[in-house]
Amino acid sequence: MTIGEKIIALRNGINMSQEELAERLSVSRQSVSKWELDQALPQIDKILAICNLFQITTDKLLQNDSCIESNKNGEKPKNRYFGTDGFRGEANINLTSIQAYKVGRFLGWYYGTQFSGCRKSGYRPKIVIGKDTRLSSYMLEYSIVAGITASGADAYMLHVTTTPSVSYVTKQDEFDCGIMITASHNPYYDNGIKVINRYGEKLDDQTTAYIEDYLDGDLSAFSLSGDLPLATKEKIGRIIDYASGRNRYVGYLISLASHSYKNLKIGLDCANGASWMIAKSVFSALGAQIKVVGDTPDGLNVNRGCGSTHIENLCKLVKENHLDMGFAFDGDCDRCIAVDGDGNVVDGDKMLYILGHRLKSRGMLNGNTVVATIMSNSGFFASLKAKGIECVTTDVGDRFVYECMQKNDYSLGGEQSGHIIIRKYATTGDGLLTAIMLTEEVCDTKLSIGKLCEDVKLYPQYTQNVRVKDKNAALSDTAILEKKQILEDALQGKGRILLRKSGTEPVVRVMVESEADSENIAKQLADFIIERGHGSEN
Repeated sequence: MTIGEKIIALRNGINMSQEELAERLSVSRQSVSKWELDQALPQIDKILAICNLFQITTDKLLQNDSCIESNKNGEKPKNRYFGTDGFRGEANINLTSIQAYKVGRFLGWYYGTQFSGCRKSGYRPKIVIGKDTRLSSYMLEYSIVAGITASGADAYMLHVTTTPSVSYVTKQDEFDCGIMITASHNPYYDNGIKVINRYGEKLDDQTTAYIEDYLDGDLSAFSLSGDLPLATKEKIGRIIDYASGRNRYVGYLISLASHSYKNLKIGLDCANGASWMIAKSVFSALGAQIKVVGDTPDGLNVNRGCGSTHIENLCKLVKENHLDMGFAFDGDCDRCIAVDGDGNVVDGDKMLYILGHRLKSRGMLNGNTVVATIMSNSGFFASLKAKGIECVTTDVGDRFVYECMQKNDYSLGGEQSGHIIIRKYATTGDGLLTAIMLTEEVCDTKLSIGKLCEDVKLYPQYTQNVRVKDKNAALSDTAILEKKQILEDALQGKGRILLRKSGTEPVVRVMVESEADSENIAKQLADFIIERGHGSEN
């Protein structure tokens, strides 16, 4: 079915006329008629509105159903390579240049053939690619680009840039998809591939499953055997330098600020990562007096002793230079951790508290609700409630936070780790956007960041990581679960214990939140996991 045929079916399914649909979407009836006759495609914002109205996913509306079979037995796809934050692993060990090439091959082919019913004749897919500063990012970038162009799609290269900039450019410039090469906060020898759909969101599970099938040599979902066809002659894809897209993103961030920061002294820790140029450009353009660390990447030092995972570096910078505040980013700048003028850490929970109150005071907090994860602190929930703000929780992962926000039309969500999503401005966590919005609140209220979050009283929290042989086996071990319950019962309702697996590493995380000795309790349970034979040195 074409998009037009699907719109007709959706409209007829609830007995809605063309006029009623046009009124709901704030367009003319003639526009709806052209869509249904496949004489024109709806603009991106109208496609999103249609999906929200009829409660379907964007891929359900856009995919050419006649070319794609359903997942076998109707089961949810099981990810083999892609975790909660993309395909990640040690470069050339778990994630090779050959696999990167095949990801490019599949995406270039997929967007050139599977949406043919929605395209004009001769359409050439466009895919935009960014990367962070890791040594292996260049190798993976060229492999992916070779695969994309070999399949007949055009590759637009943003070069070193942030994950949120790729999301912004993909949506704003109407690319078929975007790719970011990064392992975020992981050490330099790891890397990853994040795929972003045309609306700036993380790729859906079904398309991810198709990529994984192809990596395993399986194209049966498309009734194909062997390999994908190679483009030849004039159909071979082009490679285009697209640094201008990155520059437009910088301009967009600057445009969101309504104040000059000329009277503010701000520290920035760029983690020797993707933000090392952009962060300085943005805050310098806004007039701030800046001190910057973590801005000398050499391919091997991303996140090493710096950035949001080593916040002590920024704390020292702020205190020694008597700065007003500071912001630390991770390797791809989709997260931010703040520091107040006294060198105190302002984590994701406290930033959500500040921004939740900011949006509520402006009538912009949809549903009067903030979305957080199960890792957020109990004291944070209580502090929000005292301000008359509700909070709902999701599983860990900014993807789950965004899905909850999108489903319920919430405007703010995030994680304690510093992934903050402000849906009015972005479809993903954006460390620089978060930093700007916090600075705007400081300017508007004339209060320091520390003062803005002083009412948040957090319980002491400690997380112990345990490297294991099999995450699922460790978390299903009844003896471990019983031990967890005994330790939690001893807290007498004044805390909690969470066991969860990492989405990207062979690690089980033990999180204890309590007025008691959280670190000691976490270590007891971590040691017990190892005693049960689940520990791994690899």
